[in-house]
Amino acid sequence: PIIENNIDRLNTYGVDDVWISLGYLGEQLENHFKEGVEKSMRINYVREKEPLGTAGALGLVDGFNHDDVLLMNSDLLTNLDFEDFYLFHKEQTADITVVCIPYRVNIPYAIMETEQSRVTGFKEKPTMTYFSNGGIYLIKRELLNTIPRNTRFNATDLMEKAISEGKKVAAYNFSGYWLDIGKPEDFEQAQIDIKNLK
Repeated sequence: PIIENNIDRLNTYGVDDVWISLGYLGEQLENHFKEGVEKSMRINYVREKEPLGTAGALGLVDGFNHDDVLLMNSDLLTNLDFEDFYLFHKEQTADITVVCIPYRVNIPYAIMETEQSRVTGFKEKPTMTYFSNGGIYLIKRELLNTIPRNTRFNATDLMEKAISEGKKVAAYNFSGYWLDIGKPEDFEQAQIDIKNLK
């Protein structure tokens, strides 16, 4: 399972305590990982009775062991350097750091630069780069207390709340390999890519 690849990578980076949020057919994951002994890490589980969003399950966990908590979607395939990500989070003294993936859009026309009705210049067929949410976050543990219990709550909700309260949300721009396995064609691509992923 893709989640095993992610857990193996986390284990390589010294992550020793993992919580998996389970829903439908969650017992299959429990049976697969057992106690996590073979991975020299502790694997724990919480069960979502109803889907709680991308961050809501964090409100079900009592007793995180570390000051910063890594949250990631389980259906991602990536070669992210988790150590570099963590060091960046610490250097930024951020409350939340989010992995941002570049998304390039090729505009097939000249883009006009205007001020009111006056043309001030133009760019011929530019490529615009935007950064999208990569679904991987480092969060200061004390922020988890602000997550409502048993309520649908997304990581984007947590970031918006932190920003509105004046907390620092940092962007970690990542240009390595990243694939969200959300569609059958992405799953097929992941089967090919995982053979060469380092």
